[in-house]
Amino acid sequence: MKAPKSPRADKGLHGPRLSKAAFRRIAALAMREAGLSIAESKADMVRTRLARRLRALQLVDFDDYCSHVESAEGQIELGLMISALTTNVSHFFREKHHFELLKTQILPELARRPGAEPIRIWSAGCANGQEPYSIAMTLAEADLHAVRGARILATDIDPTVVEFGKAGAYPEHMLGGLSEQQRSRFLHQQEKNGQAFGVDLRSMISFRVLNLLNPWPMTGQFDVIFCRNVVIYFDMETQATLWRRFASILAPGGWLMLGHSERIHTSAEKYFGKAHVTAYRRTGELAPLNGKVR
Repeated sequence: MKAPKSPRADKGLHGPRLSKAAFRRIAALAMREAGLSIAESKADMVRTRLARRLRALQLVDFDDYCSHVESAEGQIELGLMISALTTNVSHFFREKHHFELLKTQILPELARRPGAEPIRIWSAGCANGQEPYSIAMTLAEADLHAVRGARILATDIDPTVVEFGKAGAYPEHMLGGLSEQQRSRFLHQQEKNGQAFGVDLRSMISFRVLNLLNPWPMTGQFDVIFCRNVVIYFDMETQATLWRRFASILAPGGWLMLGHSERIHTSAEKYFGKAHVTAYRRTGELAPLNGKVR
């Protein structure tokens, strides 16, 4: 990495300016590495979010930053760049109607299913972990996790938020969405920090780092996939590929939950049927890809 430089005249009022050329380099990297589709109208957002990365590296312009993340030595920073460009804001029981649907319809259906297959749920794009913990609380309240050995997989491209979720410790300001009853039942105040609360359901959840564009190591099928406010970052071609891959890893009749501004494209209607508000069910016949979901 280059040595720190003295400030230049092209530095704006709120940090270095982002040239069109540098923006295009960053957008191309984001697309290649994570499938993120970043329009030129988001240039100010990109500049604002990455300015602190320049400060951390003691770089004064985005051209030097691009050269660094494109180099072999910049692989760690490339991951940090992708993390900075994605939004990890969430809260417990966000878009509550999905959890009501899980509690009142999906879980009772799965409980009546013959055989002893455990309930499997995937939180794809779990951010700081409030979503998988909300799922776990819903399962615990239904008392199905002990009966069926339900398991939750929580994945995200950002290793920092995956580690945060795995720790299961949330400060007071991140506990929005929880009722007093849920706080009393599922949280405990940690002695080492009076502002942090531990979640008592961590054993139900496996946290893993996963780029949705890469091969998926999971085998078997899921009953429910939560992938909310994730595909909105992808272009239509990437979304089309993901619909096919999600369908191939969902059990027949399995559920796919999307964010409030996301919809299944018409090209994927052969895989999914609309079942509720931003909730879809896997329909039709669809064989796994090469016997293993990829």
